[in-house]
Amino acid sequence: MNLAAVREMNEEVEREAVFLQGLMVEIRKVIVGQDVLVDRALVALMANGHILLEGVPGLAKTLLVKTVSEAIDAEFSRVQFTPDLLPADLIGTQVYNPGTSEFSVHKGPLFANLVLADEINRAPAKVQSALLEAMQERQVTIGGTMFRLDEPFLVLATQNPIEQEGTYPLPEAQVDRFMLKVLVDYPTREEERSIVDRVTGGDPVSVCAAVSPGDILRAREIVRRIYVDDKIKEYALDLVAATRDPSGIGLDDMEQLISYGASPRASIFLIEAARAHAFIKGRGYVTPEDIKQLAPDILRHRVITTYEAEAEDITSDDIARRILDHVEVP
Repeated sequence: MNLAAVREMNEEVEREAVFLQGLMVEIRKVIVGQDVLVDRALVALMANGHILLEGVPGLAKTLLVKTVSEAIDAEFSRVQFTPDLLPADLIGTQVYNPGTSEFSVHKGPLFANLVLADEINRAPAKVQSALLEAMQERQVTIGGTMFRLDEPFLVLATQNPIEQEGTYPLPEAQVDRFMLKVLVDYPTREEERSIVDRVTGGDPVSVCAAVSPGDILRAREIVRRIYVDDKIKEYALDLVAATRDPSGIGLDDMEQLISYGASPRASIFLIEAARAHAFIKGRGYVTPEDIKQLAPDILRHRVITTYEAEAEDITSDDIARRILDHVEVP
């Protein structure tokens, strides 16, 4: 893409990304702080990816999903995952009608635009595999019949890091389907004061629909055309390759800390998420900073650490941080 085309792409993004301002206004009516969480949720929405949120209860994870769905006039559903949940509770089932002697399909909560899978690690393997098909194929199978899910379709899953009783570890294949894993932290004191004032004083705030699902789908078409220079692509590939062979960038001591590196899906998601991040910032091109900001959220659940790393209290975040510090930025 030549310079004139990049400039034209940049102007188009500046025009088309204006609708995000109205979306942010509505979200900020309810959500205080949590800038990274809001930003990553919009990245996932624009990049057609799913997001896994990890944080203690009470940090507005559910509220964010509900607020975003209201602000884009989308259908929202919440599934509270429990050990006794069945696949039919998620995707739906066939119901027999004695009067007509026929079966009719009763669709489950997955048939929505934004699906909140609350405490996803409490569900057994069969339920997680049913969700996996929906996330990857954007379809579900009920009674041998395939049903396509409406677009946009986005799964936002949460898991609680401090309560492990009665949980099932997510299979690596499912974790890899999430574009981003975001760690949700406590608000600052000032933010928490603002939250207390909003919740305890006055009428509840109502969120207006500022965006339609059609706006999101049109924006995704533009996001796919945002310019990514070959040097940026090589930078993303270098970051992912370093998780598999850290000695290649001079981090020989990290060889014993990494059991498995990131899959090729990490490289794909890095580029797609960086395009979405550039769109949110009103740019028609991706910069190395887009890659650097998103890399920890894309790599943290794909880099599997060894027992040696756990013994030394070294996390995948620490590994990603060292890799970002050592890989040359274009």
